[in-house]
Amino acid sequence: QVQLVESGGGLVQAGGSLRLSCAASGLTFSRYPMAWFRQAPGKEREFVAACKWSGGSTYYIDSVKGRFTISRDNAKNTLYLQMNSLKPEDTAVYYCATAPPGRWLPGENEYDYWGQGTQVTVSS
Repeated sequence: QVQLVESGGGLVQAGGSLRLSCAASGLTFSRYPMAWFRQAPGKEREFVAACKWSGGSTYYIDSVKGRFTISRDNAKNTLYLQMNSLKPEDTAVYYCATAPPGRWLPGENEYDYWGQGTQVTVSS
């Protein structure tokens, strides 16, 4: 069974940092493009960042560029999201997800597996 387990969320003051982790099991991790999504209260889930198979290619939405860094360690089957200079607008439940092997930046509905999410709360 494929499992994705996020961790590292918490409460932080604006301007602070958090590092999220996503531990994957039950799949050949290195074959899957990975992404982070988030869902804020009262809003639809939105894409945040993606990392290609090798980790050499990344993509970010404009609002997090320069502040967030997505990376992966295929040897550890783990995806990371380093979040710096956090803003209250970043408050959300953060999810990691897998895209089908060979698919880069597909639509949200094409992501196959999802974690349970980890809460990030940024106070002002």
